[in-house]
Amino acid sequence: MSTTLQAPIGSGFGPASTAADVMVGVDLSGRHVVVTGGYSGIGIETVRALRPAGATIHVPARDMSKARAALRDMPGVILEQMDLLDPASIDRFAERVLATTDTLHLLVNNAGIMAPPLLRDARGYESQFAANHLGHFQLTCRLWPALRRAQGARVIALSSYGHRRAGIDFRDPNFIARTYDPWVAYGQSKTANALFAVALDSIGQRENVRAFSVHPGGIATPLIRHMPQALIDASEIIDKAGKPIIDPQNNKKTPEQGAATTLWCATSARLAGMGGVYCADCEIAPALPADDSAELRGVRPRAMDPVAAGRLWQLSEHLTGVHID
Repeated sequence: MSTTLQAPIGSGFGPASTAADVMVGVDLSGRHVVVTGGYSGIGIETVRALRPAGATIHVPARDMSKARAALRDMPGVILEQMDLLDPASIDRFAERVLATTDTLHLLVNNAGIMAPPLLRDARGYESQFAANHLGHFQLTCRLWPALRRAQGARVIALSSYGHRRAGIDFRDPNFIARTYDPWVAYGQSKTANALFAVALDSIGQRENVRAFSVHPGGIATPLIRHMPQALIDASEIIDKAGKPIIDPQNNKKTPEQGAATTLWCATSARLAGMGGVYCADCEIAPALPADDSAELRGVRPRAMDPVAAGRLWQLSEHLTGVHID
């Protein structure tokens, strides 16, 4: 199995590049795509950029009325019910997709939650680990037959530079024994997203299924709804008038700029034969030397470790009861 170097390749794009920029000349006619969270924030901008390229787009939605309203100007997008905290609904959504198409060329695991109060799904799993990672793990496994048949599929996992906050606590990932900290839980889930891509890429190479993880940038989307106002102020992502501060060179982006790295990973010919890497600013991000690095750009060792990725994959199979055939 080949290993892609975690180092920039000179993409020609950068922090200010938009979804439209990276999609110039891309033709996805006849391709099927799934975008979770595709009716809000970065997700809807991902869908908006994919449609003109000719893709058939499936968007799972927890809130169908909200999704219909958000996508009313994008006819043809296929909306179906799904809740990442409800394993049965994940299975039902995957079954509907598989009944529609034999091949899935692109899966964008975009949906997520950030730093809510302690919540648990029906299985007792902590909500951020369950929604951001385990739900997408189950969805990917269920859609695996169609991804495999595409012979060139890509899977994109939305991670974040929030992975700097925590690694995976393999002894207590669901905060049963330890005190719940919403930001530690968020960091754990974002590290999990990156490690998921490492493991999936290793498994998928033999079927020409490649995986990437993405840091989209700091973007004022509904994802920040659980952030205390003091933290929002300290983050300097919204000005005193309540408008987002846009400074892509310093990680503060529009949703259109935030979707760009996802779409670059999803469609760039420059990434053919590559995978298992963490990307940001429409580029493979540099590897940082230590988990405690103060640098916000780049990826920490905890999110690239193939041993941890393998452990997480096994843990995820155990917790969900799902695996790739």
